[in-house]
Amino acid sequence: MTKVFDKPALNIDQQVDLLTNRGLDIPNPERLRHYLHFIGYYRLSGYCRYFQITGDEEHVFRPGTTFDNVLDLYIFDRELRLLIMDAIERIEVAVRSCITNEMGVPYGPHWFMNRRYFCNGAKHRSMLTKMREATANHNRQEGFLQTYYANYDEPDLPPTWMVAEVMSIGTWSHLFSNLMNRDKKRISGHFGLSPRVMSSWLHSLTYTRNLCAHHSRTWNREYSIQPMIARDYERQLKINGDNNNHRFYAQAVVLYKFMYVIADGSNWQHRLTELFDKNPTVPLAEMGFPENWKDDPFWHLI
Repeated sequence: MTKVFDKPALNIDQQVDLLTNRGLDIPNPERLRHYLHFIGYYRLSGYCRYFQITGDEEHVFRPGTTFDNVLDLYIFDRELRLLIMDAIERIEVAVRSCITNEMGVPYGPHWFMNRRYFCNGAKHRSMLTKMREATANHNRQEGFLQTYYANYDEPDLPPTWMVAEVMSIGTWSHLFSNLMNRDKKRISGHFGLSPRVMSSWLHSLTYTRNLCAHHSRTWNREYSIQPMIARDYERQLKINGDNNNHRFYAQAVVLYKFMYVIADGSNWQHRLTELFDKNPTVPLAEMGFPENWKDDPFWHLI
């Protein structure tokens, strides 16, 4: 039998009434209306779920839950996304710089166009297609691309250091995973990782970056693309012997490992702790953080 969506769209007053009927304490309805206008009911509902009685089909709130509880959690998650994106930006720049340096010097500025440096030919062709699309899309905006195409006809793609500026972290992740192992070892060695671990961690960071770029909830999400549990980081990625790489804690481990290397002893983990301290009601266990996580020598700069 065909199921047809038949829920009506609710206006702001109806949304306020719905939240009130579900037991949310709303001291200032006008303030709630403001945020429903500029954030949206559906987006806020993702943060409401934490405060609602588990298994209740009517989505009733736990007694004493106020709108400020929901809004504070929303703001915390937004600040967490900004902190994640700050780290990923620096990681992306560092990864593409290392790849460009390690591959461009020995193999030439257009090494990436040569199939011999890649394991899988089909993936290599797909990557070149994405590069051509990226340079075409950016050609009108970027002066360095305009200069290249105004002066050169061949090759049809700019050198590696120019292409690097318009490729996404996802493309870099796919490129790295398709390199020959001897080249991956040189590149991943700069980050103190094996090629397999770096491939996995770049893949998971690409997924996390896309979540943040689309303003998706990050704090208590179960991450569907998870970083490999590397032998050197089993203590962080396994809790009581069980895999813990599906929660944000694993993402934080990956981000901090990269940041500590590329930022010469980063204080990123300090900023993460400050965010947690500023939001003491946010349950870190929901994010996969073990109770005494700060005592782990891995976070030794805290």
